[in-house]
Amino acid sequence: MTLYPKLILDALTNVRYPGTGKDLVSAGMVEDNIRIDGNRVSFSLKFEKPNDPFIKSVVKAAETAIHTFADKEAEVTIDVKTKQLTRPNPDKLLPKVKNILAISSGKGGVGKSTISANLAVSLAAMGYKVGLLDADIFGPSIPKMFDMEKARPVLVKVDGRDLIEPEEKYGVKILSIGFFVNPNDAVAWRGGMASNALKQLIADANWGELDYFLIDLPPGTSDIQLTLVQMLSITGAVVVSTPQQVALADARKGISLFQGEKVKVPVLGLVENMAWFTPAELPSNRYYLFGQEGCKQLAEEMNLPLLGQIPIVQGICESGDSGIPVALNADSVTGMAFMHLAKNVVEQTEYRNSHTAPTERVVVKNDILSKHANT
Repeated sequence: MTLYPKLILDALTNVRYPGTGKDLVSAGMVEDNIRIDGNRVSFSLKFEKPNDPFIKSVVKAAETAIHTFADKEAEVTIDVKTKQLTRPNPDKLLPKVKNILAISSGKGGVGKSTISANLAVSLAAMGYKVGLLDADIFGPSIPKMFDMEKARPVLVKVDGRDLIEPEEKYGVKILSIGFFVNPNDAVAWRGGMASNALKQLIADANWGELDYFLIDLPPGTSDIQLTLVQMLSITGAVVVSTPQQVALADARKGISLFQGEKVKVPVLGLVENMAWFTPAELPSNRYYLFGQEGCKQLAEEMNLPLLGQIPIVQGICESGDSGIPVALNADSVTGMAFMHLAKNVVEQTEYRNSHTAPTERVVVKNDILSKHANT
């Protein structure tokens, strides 16, 4: 097959940039430098930001489109060009956000994202302006929990900058890396790429005015947690655990990270998830499947508030799978438990703000963590 520039451009119209939904040609992302030598094709793609999380997937999709719609034997070389990234002063990334809460867990499988989603919905029901960032880059689950797996945020122009517009549902502004990747594909990124994606979802998004900005962290203590405390002055952390000892041991490590000398993020308290099992037909019965009040005992041991105990009921699993957070049913057992949790979070946040100086952002100099005041 004889290749020519229009054939290449026609093929690239089948590739859409996730940030805008436009095809690469209409979006003006294909440079006017298409070169063809026999079956060898080369050209450049333009991206606005050097840390754009979609670069790798778009380049791959462009190669596939040329092989599919132009010539399956073509040797394709794509050069990536980007503009210099400019962002506000790191100490003023979210000037209209009053409180930033990190929702953390020492290990996976304790229901941290379920807590994050329902806490966000409960705070919104109380009349607060709420944002929720799914920072679990490698295992995003918030889109599923809000039935938003097909959501594709767009860019908006704000003060001369192109910003990602968060999706909104149940009164909560939401962003997740899951909005920008195929839900069936694994996110196989190195730590630096994941951290850059997190930075873009925070610094290059139009979060606007928020009373509470909840960040659903990945489990454990990793690059993402360190990136977060370097970027933002966290108001406080909420640590989620289940009652069994193996989960509590990891929860201690999570608490230690935030309370460490180099980080010093206040821990607002603990949440005990899966505290007990209550059958629907016997709502007054409690069966302690994973041990009784282990998280309460840990809270007492570490002199931290127990913010809430969330029981296991069939409705929580069903609501997560259906994308309708159980907290929307405020009269249910779990709905009341989440509202109780939300009220305690508000109370502890207000107490923290009135009794403790603002958290200082962590900066890294010569690979050493240090503190930097939020100005």
